[in-house]
Amino acid sequence: MKLTQQIHMMGTTIDLLIEDDQADLKLEIACQLLDIYNKRFSANDSGSELSQINHQAGLKPVQIHPELFELIKIGKKESLSTPSNLNIALGPVTQAWHIGFPDAKLPDSQEIQKLLLLSNPEMIILDEENLTVFLQQKGMIIDLGALAKGYIADQIIKKINASSILINLGGNVLVSGPNSNRESSSWNIGIQSPTKPRGIHVGVVSIENQSVVTSGIYERSFELEGKTYHHIFSSRTGYPIETEMASLTILADKSLTCEIWTTRLFGLPILDVIQIIDDRPEIEGIIITKAGQILYSENIKSHFNLI
Repeated sequence: MKLTQQIHMMGTTIDLLIEDDQADLKLEIACQLLDIYNKRFSANDSGSELSQINHQAGLKPVQIHPELFELIKIGKKESLSTPSNLNIALGPVTQAWHIGFPDAKLPDSQEIQKLLLLSNPEMIILDEENLTVFLQQKGMIIDLGALAKGYIADQIIKKINASSILINLGGNVLVSGPNSNRESSSWNIGIQSPTKPRGIHVGVVSIENQSVVTSGIYERSFELEGKTYHHIFSSRTGYPIETEMASLTILADKSLTCEIWTTRLFGLPILDVIQIIDDRPEIEGIIITKAGQILYSENIKSHFNLI
């Protein structure tokens, strides 16, 4: 039995495809898990578990669910790694800009400098024994938006254990099991063109039991006085990263791995990024520049085709 469902959640459109003898039950469980995780990881829902940590910033530690603790621990570690443009403590800056929402604005430079002082991942204090998180200064905000969808996709795949499943969380794609629609068992995933409407692809990558995640400056932005500001920020300046990259796609076995590396590497010098990907056998990558140039890692050549 094969079932599909589309859900609007987490500020995006989520597509589920499950093929299994118990597809109806497993689809229902997947939807329940999505709802649970949305209430756990959202930085924009004032009632979420993550928001409870942010509400108590500078006041007291908050005991949380082990999965939320695990993701914050991973996020802090990766935020402090080098090179890295990932910073889960950058919430004060991203909330001030609020790009992707109707009230998006350009904060003044003095405000940005003050908010950067609250954006140091070292000030996230973790207590593994008691599963508590304490933000050392009032006004700090953890934002897991760069990682949560990948973590959620991995958890659903593991907990559902369907014969075949595809999860697409707004461009974050993870597949497990064979694709019954093709003679081969692989899945063909389109790589979005950064300059064209959604669904127009520059190429197709063929994957099995893998994830494909793309970060791009075209995904969320707003325009003010003729200048466009995108949603991927620099921890150093508090402004959108200045880069010739339009998008970065990472392939890996785990969706969270893809999320980590798309965020860590986005906006770094392009040739350095290709070299880092080539040096890490667990990931593959595709870069599309603003000028339309397409670069990709050595190990992806065998299963990536331009359109």
